[in-house]
Amino acid sequence: MKKKIIILPGDGIGKEVTACGKKVLEQVAECFGHEFVFDYALIGHEAIEATGDPLPEETLTKLKNCDAILFGAVGHPKYDNDPTLPVRPEQGLLKMRKELGLYANLRPIKLFDELLGASSIKPEILKGADILFFRELTGDVYFGERGRKNNNQTAFDTMIYSTYEVERIAHKAFKAARTRKNKVTSVDKANVLESSRLWRSVVQEVAKQYPDVTVEHMFVDSAAMKLIHNPRSFDVVLTGNLFGDILTDEASQIAGSMGMLASASVGDTVGLYEPIHGSAHDITGKGIANPLASILSAALLLDISFGLQEESDTVIKAVEKTLKEGYRTKDIADASTAHEKILGTEVMGNVIANQIRMAISVTSDK
Repeated sequence: MKKKIIILPGDGIGKEVTACGKKVLEQVAECFGHEFVFDYALIGHEAIEATGDPLPEETLTKLKNCDAILFGAVGHPKYDNDPTLPVRPEQGLLKMRKELGLYANLRPIKLFDELLGASSIKPEILKGADILFFRELTGDVYFGERGRKNNNQTAFDTMIYSTYEVERIAHKAFKAARTRKNKVTSVDKANVLESSRLWRSVVQEVAKQYPDVTVEHMFVDSAAMKLIHNPRSFDVVLTGNLFGDILTDEASQIAGSMGMLASASVGDTVGLYEPIHGSAHDITGKGIANPLASILSAALLLDISFGLQEESDTVIKAVEKTLKEGYRTKDIADASTAHEKILGTEVMGNVIANQIRMAISVTSDK
């Protein structure tokens, strides 16, 4: 199989973790006889510094002419500390999602048993938790009308949704539920928000087409509490852009670290794959960032965009085996982790690639 993959390192630790994701994809190509052609493009702060645009036209052209995208992160302290700057790295990410029609963000939340102790939540509550979030990406307050008035003393952001936006992601969530436990939890705030009332009514209509799937509706505040209290009660979670952004970050505690969580942003064309963490400039360049979320994002890329289930499973099993052997990055290590088992970013990427190579070698020998 020959495929073209665009690497968007972005800012901060994005460069470090996508290098590991790329290394794993190269190893998969070598072991399974595929040809993956890689190219790079600018986005975020790096793009602003180089071109003045957080998503240059050259980047967008490349993205529209590839088979999949492996993305790092965007952001820079310069913009965090000055909210008045009109051009910001995150604008590139939002524009990319809109231009590519990436309306559904899939975030699997699954805890490796070896990391039960890495979470602040009790192991007996966590064990067996396996949640798949569907977060809508192209509506909500991130894309509604915004502005200032009353001499700049009042600010507003409009939470807006259209029926078709809710319908298309709801169908994806219900179809996914059929491959899992046949349950969808739709999260909204329909008791106070008109956009949430539309959301709920549309989901109820879509649910009629999936009579074999159980659907429950939950207010976002209740969902936030239950996610920590009883995460195993969830299967597929369907929610809007803002609520999904917050809930999936909260759910990172289930996995032990944001450095463990991969995501896929898909629509009807090309797919984009990224870790859910940010640019983390506080650890940029120190070589301690956890690359496993980027590596697991590469596994999602292989499965969803290329249909390579065996190759995807091989990557996931390589991560699992590495954790079973006691290897950790700093963020998921604890007091019982041997010093020599705490690995830097690049070394962890090398270990995973080697696990893949050894797994295929053993299979070939049989």
